[in-house]
Amino acid sequence: MLQVQTKQAPQAIGPYSQGIVVNNLFYSSGQIPLRPDGTLVEGDIKTQTEQVFQNLKAVLEEAGASLNTVVKATVFIKDMDNFADLNEVYAQYFGDHKPARSCVEVARLPKDVLVEIEVVALVKG
Repeated sequence: MLQVQTKQAPQAIGPYSQGIVVNNLFYSSGQIPLRPDGTLVEGDIKTQTEQVFQNLKAVLEEAGASLNTVVKATVFIKDMDNFADLNEVYAQYFGDHKPARSCVEVARLPKDVLVEIEVVALVKG
């Protein structure tokens, strides 16, 4: 088991790692719209989702994976009324690659953000 850690994404805000690689699979911790320096990205769901994907790309790269190797994404959204806007940004990052996905509305997310996403991906090699 390998812990994944990069300074190109925000450091964990609790007792966990940014991700773990086991048997050629990468499991990310949920990413929220924090910049790598730990400051919160304010703004609407699109703005926050953009930062979440920048964070995911960074941890995936550090793990030897990419958005193209994601097999499952789990999306936690504060307000399902933002679903269409979230999907617009989501589609820009995944393009024709369409991993399995769950999306659930939740009552509250860390730091009161609007979105959190975690992924499972195949590690290259």
